[in-house]
Amino acid sequence: MSKGKVLVTGASGYIAGYVVKALIADGWSVSGTIRSLAKADAVRASLGLTADQLPLTAADLTSDAGWAEATAGCDFVQHIASPLPTGAVKTDDDLIVPARDGALRLLRAAKAAGVKRVVMTSSVAAMYYGMTGQDRTYTEADWSDLTSPATGAYAKSKTIAERAARDWIAAEGGGMEYCTINPALVLGPVLGNDFSGSLLVITKMLNGELPGLPAISFGICDVRDIATAHLSAMTTPGIDGGRFLCSGEYLSMADVAAILKSRLADKAKRVPTMKLPNFLVRVSALFDAQVKLVLPELGRTRVGDASHARAVIGWNPRPVAETIVDTARSLIAAGLVKS
Repeated sequence: MSKGKVLVTGASGYIAGYVVKALIADGWSVSGTIRSLAKADAVRASLGLTADQLPLTAADLTSDAGWAEATAGCDFVQHIASPLPTGAVKTDDDLIVPARDGALRLLRAAKAAGVKRVVMTSSVAAMYYGMTGQDRTYTEADWSDLTSPATGAYAKSKTIAERAARDWIAAEGGGMEYCTINPALVLGPVLGNDFSGSLLVITKMLNGELPGLPAISFGICDVRDIATAHLSAMTTPGIDGGRFLCSGEYLSMADVAAILKSRLADKAKRVPTMKLPNFLVRVSALFDAQVKLVLPELGRTRVGDASHARAVIGWNPRPVAETIVDTARSLIAAGLVKS
């Protein structure tokens, strides 16, 4: 007997794949959306599922088509679909418009279908950015400053989409519950060759594509633990409107490199050890759009306080070193880094 029916949007995505697996393991009936059904067999194969176990509907964040069909008969929705860039974008709206409009399309369809609660994947990017000169610990009370030039397109898209969703729920939700999971940098084992851009920091290190280690730090969380957080946020009573910052240990790129070197031996032979001075990174950014994207992070401290998620939804992340090593080993096993 199924516990109920759950829709997972963007089922081909990294976090979504683990959410699908966690839901099925917990006894839920799961369906998903993907942009094109041409990828349906590949998506199911990456998860080890059949068409009966994971029915898929074509639905795109930029179109109304498919959303009513996808949400029909669902008790809950895990809204995970959102654009994630791997490099520079032409305009901010390339990310903002599909993230915001897609969330609103989903919410309207979910409300019409009688969905009880929507759990939406947001990000710490909706919390951390634009506060110039403020190196401090962040909580769920924080929102990124959209007026700051230091707030990039991705942070804007996550902030605007989450705010728009919360405003819509307040005005139009009519009792449908809503909460968000706001993860830091998500790492963990890959499920297939089409892996998330969040893993590039590990692949570039293992491939020797970085000349050195810039003074950049980040909170890290495991994709398996983020999937658990989504499940808990769906089933924990009394958390309507909740916002849950999920971040594990805060590490520098030098810390990550040291873990890879110590745990993977010769398989980490290309991982750099030299720390790059900030001025050299800024010069490199003049010629490399991807490097330019990280300039606001140089020397910054953005620590996320996950105590609320621990207390309310029972989030208990595994050690970050385990996540980093598992990520690297899965990339190597999948042939996604140089041998």
